[in-house]
Parts: sequence; structure tokens; C-alpha cells
Amino acid sequence: MKHSTYEATRRGRGPARRIGRSLAFVLPVVLVLSGTLAVTRVSWSGSPAGGPVLTAADASVSDAKPAAPRAPHEVLRDKLLAEVQEKDPGIALTHLQEAVDGRPSLAKHCASIARALGRAAVQIYGPTRAQSFARPVCDTAYATGVIAAHG
Repeated sequence: MKHSTYEATRRGRGPARRIGRSLAFVLPVVLVLSGTLAVTRVSWSGSPAGGPVLTAADASVSDAKPAAPRAPHEVLRDKLLAEVQEKDPGIALTHLQEAVDGRPSLAKHCASIARALGRAAVQIYGPTRAQSFARPVCDTAYATGVIAAHG
């Protein structure tokens, strides 16, 4: 009896290929499901939930110097985070790309802004829906923010 390896390699259906295809399908599903279970509450204001509230009548406010002008990338980030809440992350990512194209000096901040948008989208839409808004803006920074928020 003659045994040939040609027939097995020609078909390309060896066990390694089946395992690889199974992992390629199952691994993202497992990551999303495990991330969904790991999502925690994030304080976007940076202060604890029960922290003190500053009122307009507070005396220390009237003595304070006027706020320094904010950097353009901080203004853009805040504007886009508001868009994520009011509209959807896809629109915010499109506006981020347009802002970077129109003002190349913002390119060095593009990845950090996209990650912040990804984290905010997870808080609003959940990890699966947030990932569906991904765009090829700033490489994979948005997806990294989505993963970081639920991982």
C-alpha cells in the first residue's frame, strides 16, 4: 500500500488549518463577551462620585485667575466626546479625520483622541455596538480605546 502526503496537502484541510479557523472565529467572540462582563463605571470628570460640588456662589472662584486658553487638541477632544453622546461615534470619528486633515498639527494627538472616543462609546453603547462604529482613523486607536474600556 502506497502512502502519499500529496493528497492531504493538496486539499489543505489539515488539523492546524481547522484549529486556526476555529480560533479566528471564536477568539474575537470570547474577547468581546469577557470584556462585556468586565465593564466598570468610569468617572469621566476625574473626581469621585460623591465629591464636593463647586457652586457659583463659592468665594474661591471669584478670586481665581481666568482660565488659561485651552490647547486646540483639548477643545477638539471635548467637542468630539460631546458628539459621541449627542449623535454617534461614527460621526465623531469622521469629524476627527476632517480636523486632522485640515490642521496637520493635530495629527500627533489623533490617537489619544480616538482612544478617548472609543472609551466613551463603550460607556454609552456597550463594547459590541461601539466597535461597529470603527473607522480607519488614526490606525487602530479607536478600537484600542474600545478594548481598554471593557478589558
